Amino acid sequence: MTAEPRVTDQAPGAATSGLVLVGEPGVGKYAVAARRRLELLSEASTRIGTTLDVSRTARELAEMAVPRLADYVTIDLPEAVLRGDEPTDPRKDLHRTVVHGIREDCPFYPAGERVDLKPTTPQLRCLTSGETVLEPDLRSATGWISQDPARAQRLLAHEVHSLITVPLLARGIVLGIASFYRARDPAPFGDDDRSLAQELATRAAICVDNARRYTREHSMVLALQHSLLPHGFPEQNAVEVAHRYMPAESGVGGDWFDVIPLSGTRVALVVGDVVGHGLHAAATMGRLRTAARNFAELDLPPDEVLFHLDNLVGRLDREECGDDPAAGNTGIIGATCLYAIYDPTSQRCAMARAGHPPPALVRPDGTVAFPDLPAGPPLGLGGLPFETAEFPLPEGSQLVLYTDGLIEDRHRDFDTALEQLRRALAHPNRPPEETCEAVVRAVVPEHPADDIALLVARTHALDPQRIATWELPADPALVSTVRGSVTRRLADWGLTEAGFAVELLLSELVTNAIRYGTGPIGVRLLYDRTLTCEVSDRSSTAPHLRHAATTDEGGRGLFLVAQLSQAWGTRYTAEGKVIWAECALEVPGGRPGAAGEPLAEVSFDDIPAI
Repeated sequence: MTAEPRVTDQAPGAATSGLVLVGEPGVGKYAVAARRRLELLSEASTRIGTTLDVSRTARELAEMAVPRLADYVTIDLPEAVLRGDEPTDPRKDLHRTVVHGIREDCPFYPAGERVDLKPTTPQLRCLTSGETVLEPDLRSATGWISQDPARAQRLLAHEVHSLITVPLLARGIVLGIASFYRARDPAPFGDDDRSLAQELATRAAICVDNARRYTREHSMVLALQHSLLPHGFPEQNAVEVAHRYMPAESGVGGDWFDVIPLSGTRVALVVGDVVGHGLHAAATMGRLRTAARNFAELDLPPDEVLFHLDNLVGRLDREECGDDPAAGNTGIIGATCLYAIYDPTSQRCAMARAGHPPPALVRPDGTVAFPDLPAGPPLGLGGLPFETAEFPLPEGSQLVLYTDGLIEDRHRDFDTALEQLRRALAHPNRPPEETCEAVVRAVVPEHPADDIALLVARTHALDPQRIATWELPADPALVSTVRGSVTRRLADWGLTEAGFAVELLLSELVTNAIRYGTGPIGVRLLYDRTLTCEVSDRSSTAPHLRHAATTDEGGRGLFLVAQLSQAWGTRYTAEGKVIWAECALEVPGGRPGAAGEPLAEVSFDDIPAI
């Protein structure tokens, strides 16, 4: 037996430390090589797979191998893997994903280029068999040279002489191929090098597969969320809107927004945020947005809309958690929401929020304020009230609604973010699109950790000359007087052709209010994209549409209203209720583009028993 000691340099009198190897001659060299391989594998466990990005994970494998195992590494992945899908045939549609080495001028196929491999190449043999292929001497590797003889000669001129190709294999699926090249060391790759390359590639393949599956889920969630967010808003004249949605870098959340036209030319603006990220948050966002639209159709005030959303979130949470809290189902956890209603006839805005950041209000002169709204609890807690605040919103004001991802960032103070937002908004007479761009440039973090939804609405007022109101006591004899006043006002607006149908519609609504409601009776006409007829009274009794029998003497009033209008309904106020009906116009409010037929073409044959 011989000993091969290796002792570090020592100062006189210092303690001796080092590594003493005992065995056959040359054992020290093999032991050191084995130790270095173990160190490389150990380091690879922490340095490969630091992100859930497929391309970045592949590059980490190459950076790990150069220069300790190879001088150059190329990695080719199918396009399907880069998209997050599982490849059906890894030999097709390969793309050069990574080129990394000790020099940048080595003439490999560049990254991003499609790679069409010939059947005789080591890489394609590796993909076909699913096993590692070792080419110790590329000068005699005819299959490798035949792929591109001119490029092969240039690589050989750069002293590249040995190759190991390893399949990236995870869960029995080949995800791509890694090629390790040697140049500086004249010794060819050996079996130990092949084993090391295979072990590195195996670990990297698991990380690539995790990143691929995450990419697929992330793409699915992002597609789902985009499908659930509004792609366009219904035509309305109350506000001019612009919006932005920016997903977080680390995952897709449940931020959402909406613009919902309401009766009486009003409009609802909604923004919300579901706690959490991923498919569950996106799906819950879609459910809440749909529910908010349904509650808006009931013409409820903001605090009541939030009350119903709160009940819904609580019920969904209980359904998903089940009766067993220990089952591990976390449910929705919570959501926030801000709901605002703007009325262009009064230029006032009513608003309530449930744990959501307050909006920014930009006055026409460019001054910025953050209204002090009652905060309200987040949705889903239950048992706590919401409050509606109302304030004037002059024409030309901008209401800026956003989610907390815009102003909450762990690298920035909250007050600093609010001040940045204030400065970005402090510009008068700026279109909403330009406001969105300014906010994105000045306030959005460089790497958002949370989703960001931004909705900017610039208000418009309905011209008082397009509003007509009358008030009368509950006297049936005055119905004809109202009809005459309405006819004259329609003539002033150039809507004479609509006169007959509107007179008939208002007669039915006023008669119903006198018969079943409580006076005084209010009548209002609004001339916008549609002609809206409103009749109000002090009663809260809800009207019901029914189908009258042939022998019935009454009961056809609301049926007639439904036939004459494109939409009708009831909303309740603090004083009573308002029954409204919208009539389509060919060129509503002087602006083309609204759907619907002229009022004069209503077919009265559809109305039974008249």
